[in-house]
Amino acid sequence: MNVWTVLAFVLYLVMMIAIGVAFSRKSNNMSDYFLGGRGMNSWLTALSAQASDMSSWLLMGLPGAVYLSGLGDAWIAIGLGVGTYLNWLFVAKRLRKYSTVANDSITIPEFFQNRFNSQGSALKVACAVIIFIFFLVYTASSFNAAAKLLNTVFGVDYKIGLSIGVVVIMVYTFLGGYFAVVWTDFIQGMLMFFALLIVPIIAYAIVSADFSSTIQNIPGNPHYMNLFIGADGKPYSWQYIASNAGWGLGYFGMPHILVRFMSIKSSDMIRKSRIIATVWVAVTLVASVFTAVTGYVYMSTTGMELFTDAAGSETIFMLLVQKLTPGFIAGILLCAIVAAIMSTSDSQMLVTASAVSNDIYKSVINKKASDKQLLLLSRVAIIAVAVIAYFLALNPDNSVMSLVSYAWAGLGAAFGPAVLLSLFWKRMTMSGALAGIISGGVGVLVWNTFLTSTSPIFGTKFMIADTQLYELVPAFVLSFVCIVVVSLVSPKPSQKILDDFDKVKTVEV
Repeated sequence: MNVWTVLAFVLYLVMMIAIGVAFSRKSNNMSDYFLGGRGMNSWLTALSAQASDMSSWLLMGLPGAVYLSGLGDAWIAIGLGVGTYLNWLFVAKRLRKYSTVANDSITIPEFFQNRFNSQGSALKVACAVIIFIFFLVYTASSFNAAAKLLNTVFGVDYKIGLSIGVVVIMVYTFLGGYFAVVWTDFIQGMLMFFALLIVPIIAYAIVSADFSSTIQNIPGNPHYMNLFIGADGKPYSWQYIASNAGWGLGYFGMPHILVRFMSIKSSDMIRKSRIIATVWVAVTLVASVFTAVTGYVYMSTTGMELFTDAAGSETIFMLLVQKLTPGFIAGILLCAIVAAIMSTSDSQMLVTASAVSNDIYKSVINKKASDKQLLLLSRVAIIAVAVIAYFLALNPDNSVMSLVSYAWAGLGAAFGPAVLLSLFWKRMTMSGALAGIISGGVGVLVWNTFLTSTSPIFGTKFMIADTQLYELVPAFVLSFVCIVVVSLVSPKPSQKILDDFDKVKTVEV
């Protein structure tokens, strides 16, 4: 174990906790704790959104998938790149305005309730339950990655590594709330960006002489670098391409990304944020794919035993860092994975805590709860979420990619169509929103259990047929259709709802 690598890790973790302590006194009310008082600038908003979006998946899941299967899995990166841009282009500015018009909503469930002027709590609670379920899986994927990192780099027992990661993330999120999360995400986003640039460039410089010949003669996969043809020489099916590119649909329904749009100081800052975010995503996704390819060539040309499963291939970034860079530098670069893990899991725990305190407790149990009570409950919820996610992550054989894909599908299908239609379709009703949110979430559960061969997250597989289609795509379509049909057969929205919809066009926030 290199002492300089350990020192880099310790310094980084101490810095993250220090940020949480520094901002602990700034979170005086619910708006501060969950939205930073709507005072974030363009850079903070952009990098926080993208760092919290990509998670350990960017440095482990995606490189691992491309490493095993070839460039065909890069369709995921293409879909995510397009989805990121469209989300910033169409959703960000209008959501920032509409969330203010809708009684200054501070969470996505609260936005839906206020958007439809609902007096009941059914819509809010349904949203909160879906957030709780799928963010538990998402958070567990981050904890799983943290444990794998500490195990691979330092030989720390998986469960001990898992415990260390959970405690550090929980502490600074617990203390500082949104302020701490955004500032740590900003730092982590910059670290992820430069680490993903540096590592594959160094690897390529070493293997450049053998790169072409190696990549063209991969045993069993002569089409490794082909976007359209698989290892068997046949074109990829439409289901394969649609499933991978369809990841981009998930962006429209990610609460931890959407709240970034709501927190920016002014809607006029969105354009600058969009440019920053798009450049960051494009560069990091390309670099992530390049990491997988150069890693494969490096292992082949140096006589190393190649990875044959997801658990192994997801450590390719770590392997390159350890092989190609010295102690302290290696520690800093490996901290990029810690950064990816933290920047996502802290956001997820915060959004889940807001769902428990603001959207369930205040809506159903104690409508007169004070901000002080809700802040306390939110911090308790963060601890509870961390503990439950810890137990979900205890299995070291879980793939980061499979955990993330399942949670991404559930949130994207449940909330994506509802967000898009609530922002741009005046005729949408509360009944339509509820139908769409429930059908999207349930659709993912059903499709994953009965109609695809991917590994189940909850329960046992009961395969009826293998559609070879990622559950996000059909569940997203189902949710969209349910919203439209139920809204059209429901009574028209009230005049106040229609007036608020029109007001969003002219309001300046």
